[in-house]
Amino acid sequence: MWYIFLAIFVIGSLYGLYLLYRKAGKQGWEAIVPFYGQYVMAQLVGRPTWWIIWLFVPIVNVFIFYDLFLNFIKAFGKRRFWENAAAVLVPFIVLPMWGRDPNTKYLGQSTTEEFKKKYPYEKSTGREWADAIIFATVAATLIRGFLIEAYMIPSGSMERSLLVGDFLFVSKLNYGPRVPMTPIAFPFAHHTMPITGGKAYSEIIKVPYKRLPGFQEIKRNDVVVFNYPEETHRPIDKRENYIKRCVGLPGDAISMEDATLFVNGEKAYTSPEFQTNYIIQTDPNGLDLNRLVELRLELDMNYTNPDQGLYVIHMTKEEAEQVRTWPQVKRFEELIYPKGTTDALSDAFPHYQNGPVWNYDNFGPITVPKKGASVKLDSLSAPIYERVITVYEGNQLEKRADGFYINGQKSDSYTFKMDYYWMMGDNRHNSADSRGWGFVPEDHIVGKALFTWMSWDKDGSFLSKIRWNRIFKGIE
Repeated sequence: MWYIFLAIFVIGSLYGLYLLYRKAGKQGWEAIVPFYGQYVMAQLVGRPTWWIIWLFVPIVNVFIFYDLFLNFIKAFGKRRFWENAAAVLVPFIVLPMWGRDPNTKYLGQSTTEEFKKKYPYEKSTGREWADAIIFATVAATLIRGFLIEAYMIPSGSMERSLLVGDFLFVSKLNYGPRVPMTPIAFPFAHHTMPITGGKAYSEIIKVPYKRLPGFQEIKRNDVVVFNYPEETHRPIDKRENYIKRCVGLPGDAISMEDATLFVNGEKAYTSPEFQTNYIIQTDPNGLDLNRLVELRLELDMNYTNPDQGLYVIHMTKEEAEQVRTWPQVKRFEELIYPKGTTDALSDAFPHYQNGPVWNYDNFGPITVPKKGASVKLDSLSAPIYERVITVYEGNQLEKRADGFYINGQKSDSYTFKMDYYWMMGDNRHNSADSRGWGFVPEDHIVGKALFTWMSWDKDGSFLSKIRWNRIFKGIE
């Protein structure tokens, strides 16, 4: 149903623009080409064509797009409130209708003084901008909440699959849009007010978790955006957004053996660009740190000591083979946390006090909770599922001398109310993921990462700040 609606929305809207561009003396196909279509639209309404640069800037791009769009329909005489509202909410209906209406004609550049004198309208310039801002805010809120949202990669946990500075589009439709659980919020802000700080939402109204139908279920190895489960001081939909690869689905058995991931007893998919740590020994200060920055090789400063010639670097397999050949390298090996050992950096979920010693490279198996499935409660399983039972599903779990009690009733098992997922970063030794904090509940799922629409390299030179080869790159 969603696919059909989306196809009707997109095709109908583009068809309407195609017809209107032709009425304005342009080629119909110009309306369909991304960014170029807005470049032509700026010409048709009389806005500076360099404004399309703002379409690459999050939040600002929404207002620029709707300013161009609403002035575009105004150039055809469509200036009443209902016409503006219809153009924003149901463009797939009204744009083709106006495009085929012989009485609808292109009148000229709607933002120019000549146009305003020739076709006077009772609205002031301030009122017109206010209407544009209101429509843009409403439309963007609906789009961001139910269709698609922009997201920036802030950390290196998914390197090299995703890079710090990548700007992504995240689809809410694929897994089904989540109905806003905290609906009263400042537009475009996630949980904190821009500039001033403070809460950008109100908890006066809270809506129970509900998800509309989606295109698909989450598939194993999808790259997924979700709300950070261990955060408890904010509502679920206002918690920090994380992005990881979903390696475990409800009911899967997850384990790691010597840094190799297994799902249901079989070797799991590994992204060809995934990273892990390598130990490199040289003479003191034997590596050029500037060269490492140029090659985008990140040091693990928890273990690196250049004065002793010891470097631990996050790298892909391909990069590791290149570094191995450097003449100054005296020792080279992959860093794997040995089975049965742990430290503060590698201690893995569920952080047993009395039980198996698990670390990020050796743990499990752990069965991911599945809605309707039951688990036997004992000294080994209770620490794994305690947070699911108490925090995510709202029960009281108590260990007494004669066994476990749930909500005051003695129980030797528990049946899960929701589906859960196991998320891991492709940068295996530089990722805060399920190995540290466990399962991700279904009500924390935000959407599926689709493609990179922009990529900004903060370490690049003036001419290489934009990573052109990553623009519109699909996410695998």
